[in-house]
Amino acid sequence: MDVQQSLSSLSQARTGKRKRVSSYDRSGGNKDYYSIKPGDKVEICHIKGAGAITHIWMTMAPDAPVEEAFLPRKIVLRMYWDNEKEPSVEAPIGDFFGMGHGMTRNYTSVALMMSPEDGKAFNSFFRMPYAIDARIEIESEADLPIKFYFYIDYEEYGELPDNELRFHAQWNRENPTDGSSEDGMDNAYFEFGGKNTTGEGNYVILDAAGKGHYIGCNFNVHNLRDTREWNWYGEGDDMIFIDGEPWPPTLHGTGMEDYFNTAWCPQQEICTPYHGIILGGGPNWSGKISAYRYHILDPIMFDKSIKVTIEHGHNNHRSDDVSSTAYWYQQEPHRPFAPLPKVEKRLPVEDIKPFNPDSLAKIFGHSNP
Repeated sequence: MDVQQSLSSLSQARTGKRKRVSSYDRSGGNKDYYSIKPGDKVEICHIKGAGAITHIWMTMAPDAPVEEAFLPRKIVLRMYWDNEKEPSVEAPIGDFFGMGHGMTRNYTSVALMMSPEDGKAFNSFFRMPYAIDARIEIESEADLPIKFYFYIDYEEYGELPDNELRFHAQWNRENPTDGSSEDGMDNAYFEFGGKNTTGEGNYVILDAAGKGHYIGCNFNVHNLRDTREWNWYGEGDDMIFIDGEPWPPTLHGTGMEDYFNTAWCPQQEICTPYHGIILGGGPNWSGKISAYRYHILDPIMFDKSIKVTIEHGHNNHRSDDVSSTAYWYQQEPHRPFAPLPKVEKRLPVEDIKPFNPDSLAKIFGHSNP
């Protein structure tokens, strides 16, 4: 529902009751957070009956006078609907709220937001319905105890309409992606040569079975190629295969930046309601990049299955650190998720030192590629 539709419907009568679960101090004091120790799994809410979560706010910090590196990758968020044993949502908490690399940054979209201070206030406005119950769990693989604050705002109903699908989110990472050797290959061919006529080997954002609709992803790249040559990471096409269709799929795109609704190898950072670049990367597209595309007004429907993929470089030539969180709605049961990697397999890798921008002028004829 777009902003204008939401404003125009605000005066209409609504059913249900507005409720909240939060971390407030039950004693009436000011310890308005949960203390979570390394290794803890904590159920922060268990809502019984029919309803829908409509807003989540969370923030966290080490329970010590130090900052812990990559904390948003070390804390895992899980959600369960209707007595299910396997989660429908499982992702590192920072990635779930829209940005990878174990980082936070102020940004705003229509569905997810990181708000001041320094993007450490996480917000979700995705609707998350349930007929029997809803459970949310936090697992810490941090090095230090944390203070964890939250609001879970929801609507309580007498019963849930039959046409409500369940919300899902899943994290994925390939580090590095399975690229090609550059031996004997010049840079022009590495960046632009060869043909992909199957989609095999593409990076997989989502592989789901059932009936539902895909509503988008956030997507993170760490450029691992150390070169003074043209080093654009995003020449890969998006390919979305619906209900087992063969290549070329109905939804075949023209390039990574095109899928994210930008153009011409962008680095400028921008946040719009449905797409954006939160982190643009360094000189010659070095370092870390983070982007999002949310199909709020244009969900991608599937009846039996969906496989959302994108090339890692044209013809899957590149070997970068790529991660993503996919969001979708579907009927249950959903395909069980692969086990989430332990924290040591989730942490970002060290940055390759970017080149001095002045030296790049000799390559590109100006100081910014």
